[in-house]
Amino acid sequence: MPGHDIAIATPESIAIETHVSAITQLVLAERECRDMGRWDRMKSCFHPDAVVRISWFHGNAHAFVDGSRDIARRGVLAKHRLGPVAVRVNGRRAVATLAVIIDIPAEVRGVALMLSSHARVFYRAEMRGGEWRLASFEVFYMRDELTAQIPGEAVPVKAADVAGYRKAYRFLSFVLPQVGFPVRDEL
Repeated sequence: MPGHDIAIATPESIAIETHVSAITQLVLAERECRDMGRWDRMKSCFHPDAVVRISWFHGNAHAFVDGSRDIARRGVLAKHRLGPVAVRVNGRRAVATLAVIIDIPAEVRGVALMLSSHARVFYRAEMRGGEWRLASFEVFYMRDELTAQIPGEAVPVKAADVAGYRKAYRFLSFVLPQVGFPVRDEL
C-alpha cells in the first residue's frame, strides 16, 4: 500500500533482535531467580565484577545475591511485579530498563502489612566471551505505600514514624531496618 513502509529483515537487524531477546531473558531470569530463591542461578546472571546499587545494598553483585539470600532467610520475602523490558544495544554493551513494583509482606506492631515500592530498574549488560551477563543493577525509587493485608485493619504507622525519610521510599526506610537492613538516604 502506498505510504506504508515494509520492514525488511537485514542480518544486522536480526543480530540486534537476537541480542535484545537474550538480554531481556537475562533480566527476567535474574528477577525470577531472586523471587524463587535460586541463588546460584541468580549469581550466574552477573559478571563477577558487576555492581549493585539498591535501597539496602551497594557493592559487588555476588555479595548482593548472598545478601538477598540472607534477607529472605530473615523473612523478607519480596516479590517483583515487572513491566515490559526495554533494551538498547550498542555493540557489546546494552542498557535494559523496566518499571517494577516490589511487594514486601511485613509486620509492624502486630499488624500484617504489604509494603509496595514503585521503582524504575536500570541494568547494564555486557557481552564478554560471546555471552551476555549483567554488569550493573540499579534501582530508582519513585514512591511506596503501606497497606493492611486484612481489609479494615488500621496501618499502625504515624507520620512521625516516617518523618525525615525521603518521600519516594519512606515506608521502605521504615520497614527494612526492623529486620536488620538499613536503607541509605542518598538514593
